[in-house]
Amino acid sequence: MHKRRFVGLAIEPMYKVKVNGTHTFEVQPQEVEALDVVQQSDGRMHIVEKDASITASIPRKNVDSKKYTVVLNGNSYTVSIADSLDLLIEDLGFELGASKHVNEVKAPMPGLILEISVVVGQEVAEDEILLVLEAMKMENVIASPRAGIIKSVQVAAGDAVDKGTVLIEFEA
Repeated sequence: MHKRRFVGLAIEPMYKVKVNGTHTFEVQPQEVEALDVVQQSDGRMHIVEKDASITASIPRKNVDSKKYTVVLNGNSYTVSIADSLDLLIEDLGFELGASKHVNEVKAPMPGLILEISVVVGQEVAEDEILLVLEAMKMENVIASPRAGIIKSVQVAAGDAVDKGTVLIEFEA
């Protein structure tokens, strides 16, 4: 099995699949590769797994949000898929595609606030530097996830913070 490297971290390949917003499954790439899938000319697929035959189609897909409508043997399911990188980004306290809705910036890891580059009432652009967080002897620049106006700064230079601590809030 190949591991992907991301900023010095080894990431085990896997997928987290959520069905109808309620059931969550972890799927390994080799499990997907082991499926016997035959693409049919009408866009449907014929899948054989463990001697079971399944007819499948994907009538709706949003590749950007990784959400799909999947029909299996006539039953429709809403499916969202997250890969290893999506899960790592979520574990770090960020979300892909959700930056326009973010109203607060949280510490992605425990550390020490070295520098704060914004003040309450300041208008900032997306990706503008908000602060610098030292963690594991590395300086991590925390940039704004969206354009907006700073509502509050919850920390000061020299503060020690835990992962998930609210650092900065935006006006709604």
